[in-house]
Amino acid sequence: MLGRPRALHHQEWEKPVTLTTECTTGDELAENLLRGIGNEQMRAATRLLGAHRDGYWLRRFLDDRELAEAVNQPCQFIDRADTSPSVDWNAVALVLVTQPWVLKCSGSEQAVLEFAASLVGKTSVNLHKAINAADEDEFERMLRAMRQAAYGDVA
Repeated sequence: MLGRPRALHHQEWEKPVTLTTECTTGDELAENLLRGIGNEQMRAATRLLGAHRDGYWLRRFLDDRELAEAVNQPCQFIDRADTSPSVDWNAVALVLVTQPWVLKCSGSEQAVLEFAASLVGKTSVNLHKAINAADEDEFERMLRAMRQAAYGDVA
């Protein structure tokens, strides 16, 4: 079902998560950011960012102070206020809509970020732009993320 929260085990939300990008794959980083997240769209979008170029966006959101400072207002792309840090999709959308030039990224990198933000309903995506910017692997990952957002974790 669309947006159906998954059941969380007591142990999943009890332990705080320490995030580091060192010695962590993009997929592992995404999974660390998904602890306690039951929303299928957010799960699919975060996994897409984890799979894209070994977590390119997740690493930038965690480590790139210059990116956070380039935004004209206080901005944290990873919400660390809770015991389970997660992507702050409102912050991502704010930058995509109002200041996309601060991202300083390639067309395919921006297309993947826009696609992920659109999966959680924070922005619209220009599909023409996305499919023209993405290579075959990125396109397959976007399709997989769209299926996961709609139907949950499918094999």
